[in-house]
Amino acid sequence: MIARLLLFAMTLPLAGCDNIAALMADPKVAQRIADSKAIGSACRYGMRSIEDCYALNEKASKASVFDGWKEMDQYMRDNKIDGIPSKTVKSGTPPEEIIEEKAVPEPPKDKSGGDSKPKPKAKPVADKATH
Repeated sequence: MIARLLLFAMTLPLAGCDNIAALMADPKVAQRIADSKAIGSACRYGMRSIEDCYALNEKASKASVFDGWKEMDQYMRDNKIDGIPSKTVKSGTPPEEIIEEKAVPEPPKDKSGGDSKPKPKAKPVADKATH
């Protein structure tokens, strides 16, 4: 009985705290969620569709991007704010990269089938008697 009262007394102060989960959460996860919401808000303000926003920001959480997009949409409607069209080019696929290979001329081949290096010429041996 005393253990139950003690347990109840210890948990009573925590009953009114709504942010217990937020205090115990990893700050990196919270930062990623906030960044994803900001991306969604920026996409909405830039007059991008949610699908384009997903395509341009593949690493961001889609749920958080949508939350940010939806919040900004409601804010813009309530305050009668017009979006600003983005100046970036929308492209579904990245441009192809053209790689030109430089052709290296091959050395001419001998008809005899041997290697193409010139053979060194033998030096004539001087005769001692002729000097």
